[in-house]
Amino acid sequence: MIYQGGTDRVEKGKIDWMTVGFYFLFVILGWLNIYAASFDLENATGLFDLSGRAGSQLVWIGSSLLLAFALLKIDVRFYETYAFLFYLIGIALLLITLVVAKEINGSRSWLIIGPVRLQPAEFMKFLIALSLAKVFNSYGFRLMERRNLFMVSAIILLPVLFVIAQSETGTALVYLSLILVLYREGLPGGFLFMGIAAIIYFVLGIKFSDIDVGIISLGEFITLLLIIVFSGSMIRNYLKVLNPLLMLLLLTAAIFLAAYILSLFGISIDWGVTALVAFSVSVLYLVFLFFRYRQKNFLYILLFMIGSFLFLESVEYVFNNVLQPHQQMRIKVTLGMEQDLSGAGYHVGQSKIAIGSGGLTGKGFLNGTQTKLKYVPEQDTDFIFCTIGEEHGFIGSAVILLLFVVFILRLLHVAERQTSVFGRVYGYSVTSIFLFHLVINVGMVIGIMPVIGIPLPFFSYGGSSLWGFTILLFILLRIDKSRNRN
Repeated sequence: MIYQGGTDRVEKGKIDWMTVGFYFLFVILGWLNIYAASFDLENATGLFDLSGRAGSQLVWIGSSLLLAFALLKIDVRFYETYAFLFYLIGIALLLITLVVAKEINGSRSWLIIGPVRLQPAEFMKFLIALSLAKVFNSYGFRLMERRNLFMVSAIILLPVLFVIAQSETGTALVYLSLILVLYREGLPGGFLFMGIAAIIYFVLGIKFSDIDVGIISLGEFITLLLIIVFSGSMIRNYLKVLNPLLMLLLLTAAIFLAAYILSLFGISIDWGVTALVAFSVSVLYLVFLFFRYRQKNFLYILLFMIGSFLFLESVEYVFNNVLQPHQQMRIKVTLGMEQDLSGAGYHVGQSKIAIGSGGLTGKGFLNGTQTKLKYVPEQDTDFIFCTIGEEHGFIGSAVILLLFVVFILRLLHVAERQTSVFGRVYGYSVTSIFLFHLVINVGMVIGIMPVIGIPLPFFSYGGSSLWGFTILLFILLRIDKSRNRN
């Protein structure tokens, strides 16, 4: 709104039609691929037959277009004003779902209202994004103040806990992808690095847990050495000094060299104990550096080392006692520890066969044998990408991925050009969620990510996911339309 001479004049912005074009393109391509994935050779139905998957998706597409139109007509201030209220309503729905929902495919995440099934966890994505945007837009907000960091973390982690309780691990991980937004808004890169390091520790700890190196496993042995290297690198990066890094590496090498020399004289060496001794000496060296120079960064790196060790020691317990058996098997299959082609690995195995059989140019629309004969489970929902790979081949798959990359880059551009913190934070939240869905969905279909059950945006069958992505995107377009308003 621009106020001049007592009159109220609205500066009309333009809708980002390029993003809208991507939306229509993806929705139409998704509808066609849902039809192909659900096509029954014996009881074929038409594209517009409401009794089939494609017909049902068409109804959801029509309702999504009405929803998108309505979202563009709502005043942008409405989204910011009621962001927290909507967030609380969303949390209440998650609680209600947890209590009353029936178990479907191993999770209790669906509210059934007559003929309609809705998944509240899908709608929490835009509710969390709006709440984060409102908090960051507060006057004088600084992320790294303790109170603010706690508030932002609670907004993300509270729904994560409820969704995990519903056995929807994939959706919970989508919420955690919003850490990329925090990084954009001032979260130190060390936090992001710790998250990546935790993933590496977990993978190594599980992958090589069955191979012993003395009193510890090979996974623990490798990880202990990595922690030493990571800690030394952090000293080099944050304190801009090289000598402590070299000293850590020298101490570690000296300990292993001494152990090797002793082994030459017939003394039995436990290499696991040797790694623990090297780690302990590195910790003591950091304690010495902290007390000598009195710099907090040495203390933070010391805490990183100790925290990394404690996390490593908890990995096996969490894997064996917290994760469900089917989740354990999926991780083992992904890491190549198990084959299980008739169980947890069946989805991925059949999906890879379908994609591989498509070759360079594919078998053609409705000509995919693997999908038509229903070898691939969930082929019109979470595994829709295997239909694309089989019927349109490497070229078709590459085109779809390229379109998604351009779409995400466009969202980044839209987010960065916002004139308000509210718009920018919401824009980056939308971008993070779409990016995470794309990477994880395609990764699990081709076998390089665990199967965690999240849809490919606009392509996978389902009303809740389509509505959720539509709301997420068109609120951003409405905010962008008003970015020049004063």
